[in-house]
Amino acid sequence: MTPEERLALAERVLARSHAGGTEVTIVANNQALTRFTHESVSQNVDEGDVSVRVRAIVDGRSGVAATNVLDDAALDAVVARAAEIAGFAPRESIPPSLAGPATVASPAGAFVDATAPASPGRRAEIASAVFERARDNQLWSSGYVTTSSGSITIATSNGARMAFDGTDAGVNVKMNGSDATGFAERYSNDIGVLDGAAIGARAARKAVASREPVAVDPGEWTVILEPPAIGELLRFLTSHFSAETYSDGSSFITGKLRTSVLGENVTIFDDYAHRLNPGMPFDFEGVPTQRLALVKSGVAENIVTDSTWAKRLDVPNTGHALPAPNASGPQSNATVVEAGVKPIEQLIAETKRGLLITRLWYVRNVDQRAAILTGMTRDGTFLIEDGKLTRGIRNMRFNESIVAALRACEFASVQERTGGYSYSLVTPAVKFDRFRFASTSPY
Repeated sequence: MTPEERLALAERVLARSHAGGTEVTIVANNQALTRFTHESVSQNVDEGDVSVRVRAIVDGRSGVAATNVLDDAALDAVVARAAEIAGFAPRESIPPSLAGPATVASPAGAFVDATAPASPGRRAEIASAVFERARDNQLWSSGYVTTSSGSITIATSNGARMAFDGTDAGVNVKMNGSDATGFAERYSNDIGVLDGAAIGARAARKAVASREPVAVDPGEWTVILEPPAIGELLRFLTSHFSAETYSDGSSFITGKLRTSVLGENVTIFDDYAHRLNPGMPFDFEGVPTQRLALVKSGVAENIVTDSTWAKRLDVPNTGHALPAPNASGPQSNATVVEAGVKPIEQLIAETKRGLLITRLWYVRNVDQRAAILTGMTRDGTFLIEDGKLTRGIRNMRFNESIVAALRACEFASVQERTGGYSYSLVTPAVKFDRFRFASTSPY
């Protein structure tokens, strides 16, 4: 749907509501996925939907209802249902409010014309280039190529009228050999930058180089984590900057704003307009999102808020709301870690003995407040000796505080976008002076 069509639909819904306040969210999404294994496409998925979500506010109470049927009868029903639910809901301690008029601009590169209509054939071309690299190296590949377009319009009875259109694309590749694997990825709003041959070749090089892996002793190691690996850790860190976790004491920065919490060379932003990951310039309440420094030179600078938490803490609303009401509070969803000055090759060359880690998986919280995590290495872990990558090693399980690790670290000079099913962020590779491994796996 075009922005004009979505706005017209939102106005039709608002006109039907007799609640004290009404928020209408129109979401139009198309998500496509081409999955492959053993040099053959195994699955094609193409899903499109348009949904209408209504939040009605009645006497300090909120009710939410949604539908993806767009005829008059369905719109009448969803508006009535939202108001009915509000009547049964408890009165909220902080009276809910709705966004008013504001102006925002979508960041450059958020919507790319070539990505939105990408066909299964176009995704298969990218996958085919991956297959060639697998055959060249006597490996077999698995992974996916994905493309999507998403649009949202938020309109409120207070006069907010917000709209955003974005695209996305990605390639995720695992190369498999008899005793080793390698991984590579690339994500962008622009499908044109997805080079299947280059991504496949990178994954293949890692699989070949890590053949016949050896075991090393667990314990404290100097490690260099490539973006897919550090991204798996950073995604657990961002929730600590929510006003809710800060207030309830489960954040490592609780009571520490404006004090040093990480290393002096660590700066982390929330930036929806970053060139590698441009996204929505307003939140799910229709409030403009502020670009914030969360940590600057190691000092905790800001937490993110929504309308409820801004009132509760008597601080500005930074525009980081999730769809209301929710149990998670406001969230930082556009994490960007500032780059360092040395290329990753130099970080490796300056390491007497350590490990290069391509990727982590099954990462889980051990201690929320201390940000202690556990997980495994995966798909390319290498021994560094005298500044050189010497051979592949067997995978290892770690137990480490990402906060403690970020107090003694060094970032590489090139940022990359990395992500998974539930997150997307921008980070360079990072070198940690001390990283604790608890055990070694048999593979």
